[in-house]
Amino acid sequence: MRISDDQRRARLVAHQLDLGAAGPAPESTVEGVVDRLVALHATDAPSVYLSVLARVPELRIEDLQAAMYDRRTLVRVLAMRRTLFVVARDMVPVVHAGASAAVGRRLRARLLKELATLPMDPPVEDAEAFLAAAEEQVHDALAQHGPLTGAQLSAQAPVLRTAFLPTTTKSWDVRRSLTSPLLSLLSAEGRIVRGEPTGGWSSNRFLWRPVEDWLPGGIPEVDEAEARVRLAQVWLEAFGPATLADLQWWTGWNLGQTRDAVATLDVREVELAGLGAGVVLRSTELPTGPGLGAAAGHVALLPSLDPTAMGWKHRDWYLGPHREQLFDSAGNIGATVWWEGRIVGAWAVRTDGEVVSRLLEDVGTEGAAAVGAEAQRIGSLLGGGGVTASFPTPLYRELRG
Repeated sequence: MRISDDQRRARLVAHQLDLGAAGPAPESTVEGVVDRLVALHATDAPSVYLSVLARVPELRIEDLQAAMYDRRTLVRVLAMRRTLFVVARDMVPVVHAGASAAVGRRLRARLLKELATLPMDPPVEDAEAFLAAAEEQVHDALAQHGPLTGAQLSAQAPVLRTAFLPTTTKSWDVRRSLTSPLLSLLSAEGRIVRGEPTGGWSSNRFLWRPVEDWLPGGIPEVDEAEARVRLAQVWLEAFGPATLADLQWWTGWNLGQTRDAVATLDVREVELAGLGAGVVLRSTELPTGPGLGAAAGHVALLPSLDPTAMGWKHRDWYLGPHREQLFDSAGNIGATVWWEGRIVGAWAVRTDGEVVSRLLEDVGTEGAAAVGAEAQRIGSLLGGGGVTASFPTPLYRELRG
């Protein structure tokens, strides 16, 4: 079976972007959006909010805040590809076993090696014992005084102020404390969680909390191989049809783990236009017939690092020739304008709250008007505040001015 780019784009719009079209429905809630997308990229805090607001017009910033901090149905986790995501609370055990646990093992091995080999202030004699003591201090500080920022944790757990000393004269090789690598490790191991922001909704600074504040009793244990099967299934439900390389890239698994996970699922092989072999779950309904279907006339303004824009390794079928202008040097995509299931431009929020965009393709008079209307809608939700991306792309810098 051959699947065209138009078919993939029509499914992308219907399943991932136009979630408020049917009115009140499970997928029009904050939790429903996250379920549809598996996980929201959370490296840039504003992206979590903007990814949801782009998909369901009725939702507001306050709805996200209520889900994350009142109901606590969503959790920030360090997971796939050592990237920060927001996932549904009931998916945390699967994501942790399927991705975070391996990240945690790599981070622990690296930190122990650095503690044992790099010059420290004060010196570290026994890396294993030192790290165990540091973990205990963090646990005790959060139990007695939490929630705490990283700086507040350093005050309550003095061991965090232990520093790695420079070993070269390079400008980037500077004195750095234990705080950041240890908190990242404990996050990947599912022992602590990034909670409320310390500033406004778009702040990238958070209070640290014990994981039990979201999952009483901690994260339930799940077999890692079984978790990878479940993670592959929900990803294919959201992003299929796709290639195995797409799934491998998204999860950060090796090829053997990717093949083993998919082999357990009820999939069928398909041919993807321009890519060759791909897979799709047999239960997936694919658009048929000529035309764009649900994608016709659809517009969306997606934020930087949006899960749809970052969902596949092979992106030409929706990205086209715009990679150089829309990605930074590290492979992070900026805020993008979508028309009929493909990327046609970029947008940004200036410091005065104005939403500005630039089209890289001719989408016609009606398309341009729809983009302008969507920019106004997004701007009205932000209350006149600016939003800054942590990973500026070339076109983003131009638009921000």
